[in-house]
Amino acid sequence: MLVDFHVHAFAEKIAARAIGQVAGKADLIPETDGTAEGLRRRLQEWGVDKGVVLPIATKPTQQTIINDWAAQQQDETLYCYGSVHPDAPDVLEELERIRQLGLHGIKLHPDYQGFFADEPRMLPIYRRCAQLGLPVLFHAGFDPVSPQVRHASPEALARIAEAVPELTLIAAHLGGVLQWDEAERLLVGRKNVYLDTAFASHSIDPGQFERIVQRHGAERILFASDCPWDSPVKIHRIMDDFALTPAQRSRIDWENALELLAQH
Repeated sequence: MLVDFHVHAFAEKIAARAIGQVAGKADLIPETDGTAEGLRRRLQEWGVDKGVVLPIATKPTQQTIINDWAAQQQDETLYCYGSVHPDAPDVLEELERIRQLGLHGIKLHPDYQGFFADEPRMLPIYRRCAQLGLPVLFHAGFDPVSPQVRHASPEALARIAEAVPELTLIAAHLGGVLQWDEAERLLVGRKNVYLDTAFASHSIDPGQFERIVQRHGAERILFASDCPWDSPVKIHRIMDDFALTPAQRSRIDWENALELLAQH
């Protein structure tokens, strides 16, 4: 079995525009058409059994619409996270609603949402997520939308992990795009932090990729691609060369994911 813990899709009426905008900023060729149905087709073609869709509320007014859409996409193939915007006046109430909708966690992308991950005003949100049993998955490290600023650096995520130790924190992109040395120093080994492998075929040196996986431990690594911006097939092939036991590979490929999804 294979579960991709980091995939993206958009409502059909905006999918083409959303994909085009991101592809232009990042200079990437998308692997899907951006729709949920297109994502399901590609996952089947790739032999990926399940995907975890990570929407982002880029404006305070979007969170209700996005979370309703996410709840409607869930089926035997797609699990969905919800999203909140820190500037929304009802952000804490929306966390409750996300739980009621049956969504499995919260996705935050501080670059697109315009905040720094470790701002003090975010702590009540993280604490409420922990109380509700909602993991928080962060885009971590560099992003082309704000290339000169790191809104969610490994250092910031480490501060959150220390301030709210009961929170399940998932740092995407092995702890931070283009900040893997810092991720190794500050995030690797933390018991309340998972790392996902999203976008790994485009960026990180395979040797450092394997070292992070081995040092952090297979029980806290989530296989992920960042589809449509990377291919799960490419990342899986890179990991085929790692010195992992079959039990460790099963942990990464699907067991950790299904355990997290079953809890939330």
